[in-house]
Amino acid sequence: MTNLLVELQTEELPPKALDTLSKAFGNEIAKSLAAQHLTEAGSVATCYGTPRRLAVHITNVLDHSADEPFSKKLMPKAIGLDAEGKPAAPLLKKLQALGLGADAKLVTKTEGGKDFLYVEDTKPGIPLAEGLQAAIEDSAKKLPIPRVMSYQLPDGETTVEFVRPVRYLTALYGEDVVPVTFLGLKAGRVTRGHRFMSAGEMTIDSADSYAEQLKNACVMVSYADRRALICKLLNDKAAELGGTAIMPEALLDEVTALTEWPVVYASEFEKEYLSVPEECLILTMQLNQKYFPLRDASGRLMNKFLLVSQLVAADGGKEISAVRARLADAKFFYETDQKETLESRVPGLKNVVYHAKLGSQFERTDRVRAMAGLIAIGLHASPEDAARAAYLAKADLRTLMVGEFPELQGIMGQYYAQHDGEKADVALAIREHYQPRFAGDALPSTPVSLSLAIADKLETLTGLFGIGQMPTGEKDPYALRRHAISILRMVIEKNLPLKLSDLLELGFEIERHVEGVKDARKELRDFFFDRLRVMFKDQGYTAQEIVLSLNPDQLNEIPARLAAVRSFEKLPESEALAAANKRISNILKKIEGEVPTKIDPSLFESDAEKALSSAIDQVEPAALADFEAGHYEEMLSRLSTLKTPVDEFFDKVM
Repeated sequence: MTNLLVELQTEELPPKALDTLSKAFGNEIAKSLAAQHLTEAGSVATCYGTPRRLAVHITNVLDHSADEPFSKKLMPKAIGLDAEGKPAAPLLKKLQALGLGADAKLVTKTEGGKDFLYVEDTKPGIPLAEGLQAAIEDSAKKLPIPRVMSYQLPDGETTVEFVRPVRYLTALYGEDVVPVTFLGLKAGRVTRGHRFMSAGEMTIDSADSYAEQLKNACVMVSYADRRALICKLLNDKAAELGGTAIMPEALLDEVTALTEWPVVYASEFEKEYLSVPEECLILTMQLNQKYFPLRDASGRLMNKFLLVSQLVAADGGKEISAVRARLADAKFFYETDQKETLESRVPGLKNVVYHAKLGSQFERTDRVRAMAGLIAIGLHASPEDAARAAYLAKADLRTLMVGEFPELQGIMGQYYAQHDGEKADVALAIREHYQPRFAGDALPSTPVSLSLAIADKLETLTGLFGIGQMPTGEKDPYALRRHAISILRMVIEKNLPLKLSDLLELGFEIERHVEGVKDARKELRDFFFDRLRVMFKDQGYTAQEIVLSLNPDQLNEIPARLAAVRSFEKLPESEALAAANKRISNILKKIEGEVPTKIDPSLFESDAEKALSSAIDQVEPAALADFEAGHYEEMLSRLSTLKTPVDEFFDKVM
């Protein structure tokens, strides 16, 4: 057995898709070869990806697959053979479709009293070149390409499509070239090293020497190894400077996909720029320059940063000034924005369209303000502060800074509110009302912030549901699922005394003043409960434990109810009582008309009826008290004592 190497050397690949593309390319080739029985057990595929290549190294590859006997059911014998026992037209047609002739070996097998014809033959193995050709073509079709590029081949006539133009195709089986083709290229052993720090074209000796030879040409072919090296270099350099690098995962992935030979340099900017909010500086460096800011031991932003290059600079990277222009812009935006108050910007929201059917951001602000003030009352927060925060919450959309960096909306609103002298709770609510922005994000921290955050998301849900813009299938352009889960998280995790019915009534009562908005509270209520089921399933609760058939209105009680059900299931009486409860439900469904709610003891005919009634009378008051107090585990524990009288009742009373 020998190892195989396949490489496509390309023009620069899209960095945000590189890791996914390289894994898909390599794994699909390996999967296809395995399906064609061209790899042995224990074969390992190692995927490589750099800005200018997709490659895979596969161990334990065969040069030819083994012949494979097969048996295939064709048709009933009575149809396949004529009166003389010779192949009839339908059978000949079937054999022809399988690439076989009339002389194929046929056997008869009896199934269910009928005779069926089977063909038994041996499928010859295929050479590696044939299997690899199919594997490469199959892999190319399945690549998750973000955007296809069309380009002409060197013949000047043929146009092909791929993620980026391919310049070289390398396919080596051990030391031998595998004669395959792709996009007009014939496989060889020639590729290119680093664009600037190598001699250009180079010859690969064997499949196993590929990674080492490219390393000598200043190319680290392993994405994972480059990423690990970048992390180490950043941490080491930051430590030298007495700081810690801010390294978001997405930025690490991106710079890994931009470099073939990572080198880390340090630089700095003038301290005067530290007067700008650190979020602006960090975002400017990360988003525009792909730099890594530094924090000192106390957590404050330093006027130093690190960058990842793929060139060994002659001056050691001492002079890096590109960031200064971007920081100067940020400083200008910040200082200019402060010349106008947030309040003065609110009327400008009339020119910002929220939704064609729901009006402008200014009109939406009025609706959110009304909701936030009323929700605040239920949370024992200041309704005036919540309404004030709602009025100012979207004003930063009209600032230069947010216009340049939309990611800073809310964040800049807090800074500008503080500069304007707004209350601390109001300023914080402006920042936190977007939270949680994603799964696992922190929740708003104060009652005022929670009031505004719930109101903001509730207005979105009621408004869009009211005009029929519900999510369909996987499509959710307005992130309504996220908004619903955010409200549920806030109410449940913060243990807020808010009823879902009250929220829906509030939302649609305010939304009804918008022309064309209908009351869709039933649809939205069902939507919330669907999200609840998903939430609790993700937390490990079973479908049986998620007792949502009661549709509890007080959402913050649900975790206690689920915990009680899980505790109840551990009791020896639980299975019998659950079965009895299901039986009772089925009996009640058959009753025509209104179900009686009062018991008449004078109608009892047996001791089992009397015993059950007596047991219920003893347990019911305390169980109801537990239920009202939210002591659900205690309530279910009390009810478990009814097992014996319930069993007796069903055994002896028909």
